[in-house]
Amino acid sequence: MLFCPADQAPAVVAALRALPHGTGACIIGTTLAGPPGRVTLRTAFGGARLVDMLIGEQLPRIC
Repeated sequence: MLFCPADQAPAVVAALRALPHGTGACIIGTTLAGPPGRVTLRTAFGGARLVDMLIGEQLPRIC
């Protein structure tokens, strides 16, 4: 995962797709102005859901 300015995203994805292991590169989200430290996701049904901080060790989410 990486973050880049929105106007550069198509070029970044194209560059990643040109790499042998980057063929599945895609844009999965956007960053919007909002309350600092709050992460929400859009559900498959169009709703918004707050993504809570992990309890305990801050290990990557693999699900």
